[in-house]
Amino acid sequence: MNIKHVLKYPGSSLALKAISAAVCSALLYGNAAAQPQGISDNVVRIGVLTDLSGTFSDFAGKGAVEAVKMAVEDFGGKVNGKPIEVISADHLNKADIAASTAREWIDQRKVDMITDISGSATALATIKVAAEKKRIAIVTGGGTTRVTNEDCTPYSLHYNHDTAAMANVAGKYIVKQGGNTWYFLTADYSFGYSLQADTTAVVEANGGKVVGVVKHPFNTSDFSSYLVQAQSSGAKIIGLANAGADTINSIKTASEFGMLNSGKQKFAGLLMFINDVHALGLKAAQGLYITEAFYWDTNDETRKWSERFYKRMGKMPSSIQAADYSSTMQYLNAIKATGTDDADVVIKKMKETPVNDFYTKNGKIRADGLLVHDMYLMQVKTPAESKKPWDYYNVRAVVPGDEAYPSLASGSCTFAKKQ
Repeated sequence: MNIKHVLKYPGSSLALKAISAAVCSALLYGNAAAQPQGISDNVVRIGVLTDLSGTFSDFAGKGAVEAVKMAVEDFGGKVNGKPIEVISADHLNKADIAASTAREWIDQRKVDMITDISGSATALATIKVAAEKKRIAIVTGGGTTRVTNEDCTPYSLHYNHDTAAMANVAGKYIVKQGGNTWYFLTADYSFGYSLQADTTAVVEANGGKVVGVVKHPFNTSDFSSYLVQAQSSGAKIIGLANAGADTINSIKTASEFGMLNSGKQKFAGLLMFINDVHALGLKAAQGLYITEAFYWDTNDETRKWSERFYKRMGKMPSSIQAADYSSTMQYLNAIKATGTDDADVVIKKMKETPVNDFYTKNGKIRADGLLVHDMYLMQVKTPAESKKPWDYYNVRAVVPGDEAYPSLASGSCTFAKKQ
């Protein structure tokens, strides 16, 4: 019996019952269609896409995977009664491998969220695939500002650092301390370009001057010729717009040339991590300026979590690894609060919820997906100043997030500006 047929007999109680049943059915169906359907496949799957074997493996890599696993364990291994699975893969610092892995994970293995994604080129490739598939991608290990500007997506978050914040913190402070002439040693790919450009803008805005630039290929082993050019420039500051093994190798070479503590030039590691300092040793790294998002020895909370990480990994965590834990917890708490792993619902909840944990306090995820939080300018201690293992930093400045990161209005994320 359909509604039209019943309406011919308006006085019939049968008609009223049929109409009522039809309307209720329609309302229930409509609500079911509009509401997310709980946990897809009855499992929440997290994929850690990272550098397990290359230049970024020490500050991301296996430690990133372990940090995510720690978050899942601390959450209880389940969310809303459904199990949480963690898988991982090595993207080999190749954008095509990162993209194909992300696609296979989502299509075949039903991964709900991809995280870490160390390296800017791999991060950009991954967030594009994730957006096509409407899956969340959290970039903790890639620095380019393109993640939340021209390549932003409604499904991607930038959680630990970007090149604009690194530049704002290091460039502004160092120029104010008299380091007003700069020469850049720049990695020849998107991350290096972004970091150099962002730092140049800050240096010049604060009255400094860039006197030269030399670019080097990714994963370079011999920095001799590049450092000779930097030395002959006469610049007060040599800005290292590179990362990982490239940064370590360039500093080791500078130390061999007697450049680090000559008193003539200072080095600014624009993207360095505590793992890099550990690999170099304090004798070689002392005096370096470094911008950091997290330091294990900041307070009781950071020390407690970091000591747990140390017991599992035999080293203190980088800011990226701490961010992997924090962002995973933020993601799982959003699922718990909303009752679904639907990407649109979860990412909305993540943006609505301040980040308050050992990693940062009062962090805010903006409409463009950028986590705005405090940043630190560190200076590496001398061997005499260090009192215990991994005691490597003197804090020179704590920069509030709203000062460290550019405003949303100044960015170029079109969908965020429409909101």
